[in-house]
Amino acid sequence: MKVFPAVLFLITFWSLEWEPVLPDSIIHIGAIFDESAKKDDEVFRMAVADLNLNNEILETEKITVSVEFVDGNNPFQAVQEACELMNRGILALVSSIGCMSAGSLQSLADAMHIPHLFIQRAPAGTPRSSCPPTTRAQPDDYTLFVRPPVYLNDVIFQVVMEYTWQKFIIFYDTDYDIRGIENFLDQTSQQGMDVSLQKVESNINMMITGMFRTMRVEELHRYRDTLRRAVLFMSPATAKAFITEVVETNLVAFDCHWIIINEEISDMDVQELVMKSIGRLTLVRQTFPLPQNTSQRCVRNNHRINTSLCDPKDPKAQMLEITNRYIYDTVLLLANTFHRKLEDRKWHSMASLSCIRKGSKPWQGGKSMLETVKKGGVSGLTSLLEFNDNGSNPNIHFEILGTNYGEDRGRGVSRLATWDPIHGLNGTLTDRKLENNMRGVVLRVVTVLEEPFVMVSENVLGKPKKYQGFSIDVLDALANYLGFKYEIYVAPDHKYGSQQADGTWNGLIGELVFKRADVGLSALTITPERESVVDFTTRYMDYSVGVLLRKAERTVDMFACLAPFDLSLWACIAGTVLLVGTLVYLLNWLNPPRLPMGSVSSTTLYNSMWFVYGSFVQQGGEVPYTTLATRMMMGVWWLFALIVISSYTANLAAFLTISRIENSIQSLQDLAKQTDLPYGTVLDSAVYDQVRSKGMNPFERDPMYSQMWRMINRTGGAENNVEESKEGIRKVKYGRFAFVWDAAVLEYVAINDEDCSLYTVSNNVADRGYGMAMQHGSPYRDIFSQRILELQQNGDMDILKLKWWPRDSPCDLYSPVGTRKSGSALDIHSFAGVFFVLAAGVVLSCLIATVETWWTRRKGSRVPSKETQADGPSVRQDEPCHEPQTDIMLTLRPSSNHLSPACCATPLDSKLRHTFPIPQRTVFCQH
Repeated sequence: MKVFPAVLFLITFWSLEWEPVLPDSIIHIGAIFDESAKKDDEVFRMAVADLNLNNEILETEKITVSVEFVDGNNPFQAVQEACELMNRGILALVSSIGCMSAGSLQSLADAMHIPHLFIQRAPAGTPRSSCPPTTRAQPDDYTLFVRPPVYLNDVIFQVVMEYTWQKFIIFYDTDYDIRGIENFLDQTSQQGMDVSLQKVESNINMMITGMFRTMRVEELHRYRDTLRRAVLFMSPATAKAFITEVVETNLVAFDCHWIIINEEISDMDVQELVMKSIGRLTLVRQTFPLPQNTSQRCVRNNHRINTSLCDPKDPKAQMLEITNRYIYDTVLLLANTFHRKLEDRKWHSMASLSCIRKGSKPWQGGKSMLETVKKGGVSGLTSLLEFNDNGSNPNIHFEILGTNYGEDRGRGVSRLATWDPIHGLNGTLTDRKLENNMRGVVLRVVTVLEEPFVMVSENVLGKPKKYQGFSIDVLDALANYLGFKYEIYVAPDHKYGSQQADGTWNGLIGELVFKRADVGLSALTITPERESVVDFTTRYMDYSVGVLLRKAERTVDMFACLAPFDLSLWACIAGTVLLVGTLVYLLNWLNPPRLPMGSVSSTTLYNSMWFVYGSFVQQGGEVPYTTLATRMMMGVWWLFALIVISSYTANLAAFLTISRIENSIQSLQDLAKQTDLPYGTVLDSAVYDQVRSKGMNPFERDPMYSQMWRMINRTGGAENNVEESKEGIRKVKYGRFAFVWDAAVLEYVAINDEDCSLYTVSNNVADRGYGMAMQHGSPYRDIFSQRILELQQNGDMDILKLKWWPRDSPCDLYSPVGTRKSGSALDIHSFAGVFFVLAAGVVLSCLIATVETWWTRRKGSRVPSKETQADGPSVRQDEPCHEPQTDIMLTLRPSSNHLSPACCATPLDSKLRHTFPIPQRTVFCQH
């Protein structure tokens, strides 16, 4: 009787090979999990417990398990633990580890013929990369891949193509194997896409801070523009931290569009990512179709799944990872496989196997078990779990979720499309930010008053101000086309904005940075410093630096008629007249001419001078010169006079019709070279910063800005700079000052000046432009820029410019003096000198006549009043002839024996007259 128990034990042990009814301990499953995935063990044991309670699958048999935890990066440890499990006698091995350790288990399973159901786990929830194959894929490989192949390359390429992206950046975290997207990069390269890669370090804050510290402003601006389109291959936790950091540092804004692709994105992760992000967000994740009938969601064929796992509203179900779902379904699949093996009576028990012992044989029943697992299939938490011929699970579905553009934290997430390997993309994806219809949108516009860009047209007490100007006209043109409305207000400090010592911005730019306004509008120039914190539309007008100066006052030159010749030339001409007159007198004195009978001319010095002067002014002379020497002299003199008078006439016409008053400042270079006229600009403005940056740049070849900066920065900038542009314009108009400011503003001021007393000097090189500023990442920037380009293309922008800068202006804004536009007509000022000479001659003649009259009367008063008798002929006392003459004409009267000089007597009615020379003497006339 004592032998019976031993015999019974032997019979029982022998029957393990053949009997279909087995003890509970036979169904033994081994599991190897990553030591960081404790939840896999929890779900694994929960699945075993649920199946042990299901009598429809396993009637009298129970499943026992052995679980070991390993380091995912230690393949030796994984093999060692697997050998220990095989030594205990397992029918299948379930593993949820990474690719490195899975490759070793794959080789071991092939050697020992143990069915190995591998569930790939990505480290720290990062996106999966395909595991490199350890051996060539064969139909009898004992490793079955429970999770489907990695289709992330195909999905993301299809999404990017649908969005028509041509340039974007890919961010990936430190745990992601970048080799997983090699195929995707090859496809984008073939399509001509510009793709950048950047690894996200574990310390994201330090990485972002390092970029701000090492990148220049231009590089940071280009980098920010690149971030507008990005693809994130990250774990949900890393993506949340990364998005939070870039949003807080203003690297992205709400015109960006980011795609996050990862199979492991839960509903809670989706909500948190949307809350942390701005702009548009697209999420690509793996999804599992649920039965339409809600009552059947927890029932799969002949098995009821644990309610805490199948109910989507249950907190445990929401916290399930994808690997947890596949582990549960793997246990369900093995239970159904054991059930079929028991029914087919093809069960082969397994003795303990040794991996280390030399000459160990594989499990003989492994091949049959593998075939049964491959042919089976279950419907569980992952929908349908089955295997194809190469041992992989082909069933996978992706859903594509997305938000709209904006910064609203409460944005909803909608399902945009789905994807599966058979049907591809099911749905339509578009990346249109805004349509050409912004009706219902009200924008808040901040501005700074600057003629003629923004001015107050009406300011009625109690009513909102009305504005006008060139920039307002452009904004109205955009509003009429796009349909939006706007509210406008002036910046509180009336400044465009500059960066303060603490890093903040004031003025118009500060209103946009602090998100108190949507659009900034005025004579606002696009600068790299401003673009680092706000976005600008395309330029709607070119910008250049100009100078406003006061025109030189037009002085009246009464002697403009003398302007054709220099003073020294006039002195030479006067000397020449005197010299030639003297020479003519001397030539006639040396060789007196023979004068005809009756001639009254003489060759005195006075007459010679008068003759030379008369011929010079082309009025002729009275003294005839008959000698050859004198005529030769006069011929040369007349030729000289002809040339001089002709040159004077031609040059006088030019001087009287063309103003030749030159101004010393005709360019920015002239302004920088001189130091007599002070000049400056608005303190802390874009012009001020431009002159400062270029003036202090040691590599600047042109020293113009260095000289300008020395003048502008004199006494720390307080002396020559002003607080507002209007103050600078007043200083130019009413003082000695040159104002450096925007050329367009200065041209408008010069054109509309009442007395046209201002003119401008500008730099013809337009290195910048005027644009509309918006919040960084504004969704309105692109559509505004597109419409501005359309206005420029169809000529509407030029029409708006002519309204404020007309071509037919009454003032010449480029001339340094107040010249007239009609140059043909001459005014009284041009001939004032001629009239002055004539008046001086008249006054002098009158003065000489007065002196002569006085002198004649004075001489006459000295003669005695009585008639005296002389030894000669008697002459009347009241008729003196005091004019000395060489030739005296005497008239002989028949009725008288007296002689009467012609200078004293009037002609007599006589029949006979005879003229003959007599000696010079004083003769008293007596009738």
